[in-house]
Order: sequence, then C-alpha cells, then structure tokens
Amino acid sequence: MKRLLIPIFSLVALTSMAQNPAPAKQQDHVIALTGGTAHLGNGQVIQNAIVLFDKGVITNVVDGTLVKLNLANGTEVIDVSGKHIYPGLISPASTVGLEEIEAVRSTVDKQEVGVLNPNVRALIAYNTDSEIIPTIRNNGVLLTQAMPQGGTISGSSSVMMTDGWNWEDAVLRKDDGLWLNWPGYYAADFDLENFTRVIKKNDKRDEAISALRATFGDAKAYAAVSNPSPMNLRLESMKGLFSGTQNLYVRADYAKDIVEAVQWAKAMGVPKVVIVGGEESHRVAPFLKENNVPVILGALHRLPNREDEAVDLPYRLPGILQKAGVLVGLSYADEWWRTRNLAFQAGTATGFGVNDREEALKMITANNAKIMGIDGMVGTLEKGKHATLFVSSGDALDMKTNVVEHVFIQGRKVNLDDRHKRLYRMYKEKFTK
Repeated sequence: MKRLLIPIFSLVALTSMAQNPAPAKQQDHVIALTGGTAHLGNGQVIQNAIVLFDKGVITNVVDGTLVKLNLANGTEVIDVSGKHIYPGLISPASTVGLEEIEAVRSTVDKQEVGVLNPNVRALIAYNTDSEIIPTIRNNGVLLTQAMPQGGTISGSSSVMMTDGWNWEDAVLRKDDGLWLNWPGYYAADFDLENFTRVIKKNDKRDEAISALRATFGDAKAYAAVSNPSPMNLRLESMKGLFSGTQNLYVRADYAKDIVEAVQWAKAMGVPKVVIVGGEESHRVAPFLKENNVPVILGALHRLPNREDEAVDLPYRLPGILQKAGVLVGLSYADEWWRTRNLAFQAGTATGFGVNDREEALKMITANNAKIMGIDGMVGTLEKGKHATLFVSSGDALDMKTNVVEHVFIQGRKVNLDDRHKRLYRMYKEKFTK
C-alpha cells in the first residue's frame, strides 16, 4: 500500500504545481488607472488618461491634463504612465474552453452527433479550467464566444469571460445565436495521400437545404404560438431567431453561397444574419452592405485558398470590407490555440488597407461586441460599461510590444500566471544553472 501511495502522491503534487491561478475576487474598492494612453475602442484616444472603476463598472474616463478628479479615500491608484489602456479584446467564433488537445478525444467537446441540433448549447461544455484560457487572457483577450461545430445546424453559442470558477460564473451572454453550416455548391476536402485541399461538388446540397427549410418553417410556426404545449426543445431554442434577440451565424466562404444564404435566411423571416469565414466576402461587399450583414473573418495569417488570388488577399480583406461600409469583426475561427494572437491580426490589417490603428482595434473590440449584441456592456472604455480592460506596456497590436501588465474583468484584478510562463521559468532555471 505504501508503495502505491508514493507515486499517487507525486502525481497529485505535480498536478497541483501546474494548476491555473484561482479566479479573481470581486472588486471591493475603487481603482484608478492614471497617466496612461487610453484607446477607447471607438476610434478615440485619450493621452494622460484617468480610468476610474468601482464594483466592476467604469465610473469615469477623462483626460488628466484637462480634468482633475478628487479621488476618494481608499482608492487604489495604479500609475500606468507611458503604458496603454485597452478595452478587453473579444474573440468570436471560438472553441476555446471547448477544445484542449485535439488528439485527446476526452478533452474535445465542441460538437454533438447528428445533423440538425438547434438545441445543443456550447455554454454548458465550456471548461473554465482550460490551460489555454489564461494564455489568451494574458494577451488581452478577455471575452470569447464559445461556438459549437458539426452538422448543418450546430447549436447555440454563448459569450464567456476568460475568468470564473465554472461556466455559470464565466457567462456574459447566454445563447446569443444559432450556428448554421450553409450547404454550398462545393465542399472542401483534404487529400491525405497528396496532402492537398480538394474542392468537389456537394451532392447532398439539395437534400440539406430541404431539411433546413422544413426545420425553419416549423420553428417559425412554433414561434408564433404564445404558450406552446407541449414544449418542443428543438424549436424553442430557435424562437429568438425570429424575434431578433438571436443572431443566425452562417458559415459560408464562396460568394454565391454567401448571397444565397443571406437571401434564404431573410426569406425565412430571420432578421439578423452574420457571415462567418467569408473568404470571398469581398466579391459581394455591396450586397452585404445593402442587406446590413456583418462579417466575422477567420484567420488572416494564411495563404489564400484559390491559386489565382493575390498572396496577400487574406491580409487585405478587412480593409476591403471596411471601405465598402461592411461591419467587420476578426476572429481565429476553428484555431482555438492561436486565439492568443488575435490582436496581431488587427495589427497586420493596419498594414494592408486599414490605415487607422484605432479602426483595426475596433474590429476586435467594439465591432465584435456590436455583432454579438453585447456592446451595451463591453467593447469600449466608457462610463457605465463593465470594467473589462487591460494595460499593456506598449502597442497591443504589435507582437513586439504587447506585454500585458494588468488585467481586470468586471473590475476583478486577474492573476497573470499561465502555462507558458511556468514553462519559461522552469526551463530558464534549468539552463541557467
């Protein structure tokens, strides 16, 4: 028995050493950040700013050279002179918290069996103990949208804070929208033998659209009934689509599929449609603008998928859509482990068509908040909004200078330790002996 206890104890000890820091405690006193450059997230910048927050809410954002605040006794003053204050970055279309190690099935909970799963909720699968969450938080990503995958209708997403004991603590907005994989004319596959991406005709397209039309038709009729009895959970989960309280997030890349998906959704009575991915959205930008359809782009740091496209097209997409008047948000859709680099995508966009860095910042703060319907709470540094913000020693959009020194989520001061830092300290000690 003693021989068995030793390795078990050692395993527990090693596991405890690798644990993430505990969630932060509630804010119990006034905090003032003074002297820093505040990037408000709405295009404005305040030099020598004072950002004041209490009980998790921003109470004032002023220019310290023009306004002198009389700070109450007990106020914690944090001098951030020479540093930069930003609203928390928002990562939409993410599987952070739903996926840990792709090769270990027990750590992946991002989809359910079946094709039409409107009642599936990513919310309850969100794992606040994920080792990935602190690594994205420490690059300024303080909010993430837990997104389901798989099937034609994947289920509903929820907006989560990157701090909390469990999903009940971490959730900011429940079931903000339903996710639909549009059955396009073509389907992408991967040829493992030749290690190439293959595009082929989608033979199941008509069947899939027919099933969608029947499901949405039933859901629309169900939504028109005041007190349906008995309750249908599948159709109940879709009621918000028709009342405008939920978005319909449509994954579509090809121009023809984007147009068809938007027209189909409007015909079915869905007022709020968001295109996710949108690889060819630049080809139909006027159509998107005319129909007031926002676009959440996927990873920009990649090559184009068409051989005849300009090699820098993914970098230029945000600028093209912005100039066309389309509301654009940036994400790392389907690449949960790279979400920590979200800010650097916005930085890249500034060199390829988005000429104003503050406009690029909006694409990962205010724009994403507006798209997901949480702009009344977060996305900008404004009085009355949540004190979800961070301080960087330099430009947060530049990987050379993004060094996050302070993080606050609803006013809670978050511990900035993470797995990356622990590994750095461990190997630094090993190789500097």
